[in-house]
Amino acid sequence: MLTDHPLNTLANLLFEQSDDFIGIYDTDAERFKRVNQGGCRMLGFDSEKALLSHPDWGRALPMPPQTDEQRTALIRKIYEQGRYEQEAEHVGLDGTRFWGRLVITPVSDDAARYFLVRIAHQGRLHQAEHDLEQSMQHHESVQLTSEGKLHRAEHELEKSLQRYEAVFTHATIGIVVCDQKGRIVSANRKAGQLFGYDEAELMGQPIELLVPVNASRYHEQLRQSFNTDPQVRAMGHTRDLYARRNDNSVFPTEISLSYFQLDDELYAVAYIIDITLKKEAERELLAHRDRIERLNADLEQKVADRTHALMTTLKRLEQSKDELAKALVAEQELGELKSRFVSMASHEFRTPLTTILSSAALVGKYPGSDQQDKRERHLQRIQSSVKHLNDILEEFLSVGRLEEGKVAPNPVEVDLLMLIQDVVTEMQGMLKPGQTIQPTIYCSDPVWLDPSLLRKVLMNLLSNAIKYSDVPSTITVQCARTDKQLTVIVADQGIGISPADQEHLFERFFRAKNATTKPGTGLGLHIVARYVELMGGTVALASELNKGTTVTLILPYENHPAD
Repeated sequence: MLTDHPLNTLANLLFEQSDDFIGIYDTDAERFKRVNQGGCRMLGFDSEKALLSHPDWGRALPMPPQTDEQRTALIRKIYEQGRYEQEAEHVGLDGTRFWGRLVITPVSDDAARYFLVRIAHQGRLHQAEHDLEQSMQHHESVQLTSEGKLHRAEHELEKSLQRYEAVFTHATIGIVVCDQKGRIVSANRKAGQLFGYDEAELMGQPIELLVPVNASRYHEQLRQSFNTDPQVRAMGHTRDLYARRNDNSVFPTEISLSYFQLDDELYAVAYIIDITLKKEAERELLAHRDRIERLNADLEQKVADRTHALMTTLKRLEQSKDELAKALVAEQELGELKSRFVSMASHEFRTPLTTILSSAALVGKYPGSDQQDKRERHLQRIQSSVKHLNDILEEFLSVGRLEEGKVAPNPVEVDLLMLIQDVVTEMQGMLKPGQTIQPTIYCSDPVWLDPSLLRKVLMNLLSNAIKYSDVPSTITVQCARTDKQLTVIVADQGIGISPADQEHLFERFFRAKNATTKPGTGLGLHIVARYVELMGGTVALASELNKGTTVTLILPYENHPAD
C-alpha cells in the first residue's frame, strides 16, 4: 500500500465513489499497488487482494497480452507522451467481454513513479472524466491552473490549425469548399494549379466557374439537389465528368463530395482529381485492345482459311485415295478378268479347234465313195465345233455391246405362249437322251416387252439347264403374270451350285468349281442379268448341290404402249 503518500487521499475518494476500474500501477515494480472495488467487480474478482495476487492481472496493464519488453517500452512511451487513451474490448476473469475506454495518466513524486489507470464503460465515460478531473483539481500536487489549461488549449488549437493547414495546403488533390449559394469560400493550392487560378482569385467565385459551359445550368440543379439532401458520395457514376480551366479548356476529372455544417450553414467540399493521364492510358489500352482484337480476328480468319484449305486438300486427298482404291479394285478385277479370259479362251478355243483340225485331217483319209458316211461324220463334227466357236464369239460380242451401252430394249406386243413354245422347240435339238422340257404357261393375253432380249435370256437359261443336268431329268419353264408384273421360272435337276459360288455367278468369266469340266465361257448368267436389268426387272437364283437350280425372273410389262 502507499502508506502516508499524498495520492492515498485521491485514491480513497476515487475508490469509494466510482464503479469503473481505477488502479494505481507502480511502474518501477511493474505491478498494481491499489485497485478499487468497482474495478474488481468489473474484472470478475471477489476482492482487491485476489486481483493483486493474481499472476497475470496483478502485473499486466489491462491491454492485449504483452511481453516484458513490450510492457517496458509502453511504460516509457506513456511517460514521454504524458497520457495514453485507447478504446478496446476487455475480457474479465470469467471470459466476459465488454467495451471500455482505457486512460493512463502518469503521476510521480520524489520517491516513485506511478500510473493512474482507469477503465470506463463507454456509457459512463463523460461522467467519469468529469469526476476524475474535479478530484484531481482538489489535490494540490496535480492541480492545473485555469491559465495553464487555457494556454494548453490554445497551444493544441494552434497545432491543430497548423496540421489542418498543412494537410489542406499540401494535399495532392484539389479541394474546393463552397457555401450553400455555390460561392467558393476556400480552395487549396492544388485546386488553383488544376484550374489555372491563384488561390485568392477563386475566393467568392461561383462554383460554376469551374464547370464546362454546356453543363453549368445542369450543375446548378445538381447543387440545389445536394443542398436539399446532402450525402457523401462520388460523382459521375453513369458518365464522364469534365472541369473547366481558366483558359476555358476542359479536362477529365474524378470528383467526390462531402459536407459539414458550421453555424447552421451547410458547406460542400469537393475533392477533385485530374484523370487526364488515366483517360489517355484507358484510350491507349482500348486502342491496344482493339488492335489485339483485330489481330485475333485476322489470326482467326487466317486459321479458318488455312483450315478450310487444309480440309479441301484432305478432301481431295480422300477423293484421290478413293479413286486410287477404285482404280486398284478395277485393276485387280481387270487382272482377274484377263486371267479368267485367258484360262477360258485357252480351254474353250483349243477343244473345238483341235476337233476341227483332226476331223479335217481325217476327211482326207476317206477318198472313196464308199466312205461317205465317215466323211459326213467328221464334217458334222467340224460344223458343231464351228457353231460352238460362233456361240463363244457371239457371247463376247454381246458383252462388248452391253459394256458400250449399245443394247437398248425395244418393247413390242408379244404373245408369251407362242414365244416360249418357239424357244422350247428350238432347244429340243440340244437335249440329251432322257431329258425333257416341260413348259407351264399362264399368259394367254399379249404383253408389251422386248421379245429379242427375253428370247436370249430363256435360251441361255435352258442351255445351262441342259448342259449341267444329268439324265434322266426334267427341265421346267413356268410363266405367270399379275397386274403389271411377269414371273418366269426356269428350274432343273442338275448338279447345282455351292453357296460360295452363288455369290459370284453373275460376274464376268466366273464359273462354278463343279462346272470347270463343262464347256462354257462364264458369261451366260452375266449377260442374263444385264438383259433383265435393261428390261427393268430382277433375277434371283436358288440352288443346292446335286439337287438342281431354280432361276426366277421378275419383269414389268405393259398391256399396251398407250397405258
